[in-house]
Parts: sequence; C-alpha cells; structure tokens
Amino acid sequence: MKDEKDEKWRARLHEIIYESNTVAGKAFDVSLLVLIFTSIIIVMADSIEQWHNHYGNLFSTLEWSFTFMFTLEYLLRLVSIKKPWRYVFSFLGIIDLLAIIPSYLSIFYTGAQSLLVFRGLRLLRVFRIFKLTRFLSEMKFLGGAIKGSFTKISIFMLVVLTLVVILGSLMYLIENGQHGFSNIPDSIYWAIVTITTVGYGDISPTTPLGKFVASIIMLMGYGIIAVPTGILTNEIALQARKKEQKHEVCPGCGKEGHDIDAKYCKHCGTLL
Repeated sequence: MKDEKDEKWRARLHEIIYESNTVAGKAFDVSLLVLIFTSIIIVMADSIEQWHNHYGNLFSTLEWSFTFMFTLEYLLRLVSIKKPWRYVFSFLGIIDLLAIIPSYLSIFYTGAQSLLVFRGLRLLRVFRIFKLTRFLSEMKFLGGAIKGSFTKISIFMLVVLTLVVILGSLMYLIENGQHGFSNIPDSIYWAIVTITTVGYGDISPTTPLGKFVASIIMLMGYGIIAVPTGILTNEIALQARKKEQKHEVCPGCGKEGHDIDAKYCKHCGTLL
C-alpha cells in the first residue's frame, strides 16, 4: 500500500514537472520561466555599480530566494524519476545544476555570481510550453542531418580550401605583392573573404586582371554557398521521414526522443 502511494505521488510530481500537456504542468513551466527571467534581470541589475550601491542588499536577498527555489526544483526533479543519476548527467540536468552552484560558490569565491547568467540556457525549456516540443524535434533532425552529411561537407570544404589556396597564390602573383597582397597568407585570407561573399574591403585588387579574377571568385562564391545548403537540406528531408515522437519525457530517466509506438524507454527500459 505504501509503495502504491509513493508511486502515485511520484507519478503526479513527474507529470507536473516534466510534462506540459496538463494545466498543472503548463503552470509549473510558465512559473519557472518567469523566475528564470526575473533572476537574470536581477543579476544584470546588480552588475550596475550605482544600482548595486543603492539596492545591493535587496538584490542579494532576492538572489538567494531564487537560489533556494531553484535548488528545491532541482531536488524535486531528482525525486520524481526512478533513476535520478541519468538526469543529473543529462544536458538539461547539468544546466539546472549550473543554475544553482554559482550562488553557493559566491560564499567562498568573490565574483562567482557572474556565472549565474548560465540560467539563461535553461530557457530551452520554453519549447515545452504551449506544446512546442516539435521545435526540439527539429533540432534533433538538424543534428542527425549534420551527422549524415558530415562526410560530403568535409570533402566539399577540402575542395574549397584547395581552391582558395590556389586563387590566393594566383592573386599574389597578379598583384605582384602589392595593394595588400603582400604575401601568400594575406592573399589566401582575401580569397576566403571574397569567395564567402563577406567582402570586408580591407584588401582589393587594382590591376585589370586582378579585378577580373576577383569578379570570377565573387560569382563562384554564390554557387559554392548553395552546395552545402543543398546537401544539408536533403539530409534534413531524410531525417524528417522518420517516425514522430510520442512521449515527452521518460518517468524513469528523464530522457526524450521515443518513437511513436514505443512502450518502453530505449535508454533505461522504464515503461512509458
């Protein structure tokens, strides 16, 4: 009987803290975001010397209040899942820990409170509010697409690197080491800036042949930019064909990314 009660309140706590498809869960996420925004504003305001001199005590009191609430929230997250150590070493778990450690470090080390801006990273949770988890899914698609196209893009970048070395060396010869093309490395720098269509203008050719070659490089730049974009877009399309996610967060380990037909967590085996 006691075990059943423990499971019920832990499941209820998990639903409130980790899921955003309930009224209580959405209210928790919104409240948490408000606290995060407010705490960051307080840290920034406290860095202004004039405000620190007048309201330093108030800022300190508010900051420790936020620290206490974030510490309590972190502990509740650990309690609400069956394998808390998996959450501790997850990305969001580390970010949550970074949000509270600086305040305690400030007791022993002066200036550690500036690290509190790490709380801004916790705003990643905003994607769970208003059922916007699909944006996190798109981030995973992008990661998978980059991984899948890494070899092709690496070969492409090697070709581009070879090209800028050749073109930079050519421009060094054409400009006869003048007009900013004083050596081959500087000429290669100009070729990179030009072929990527950045064009700082700090180095530019003055000879007719140099201007002609520069024009060709500029036109090549537009085509070169399109190549990795097409490769990545194709990989993203392939990733998008995979099954959609169904479960937001595993109640056992706090991990995400489960298939729509998954019954058990693929990370820890907990029933979803």
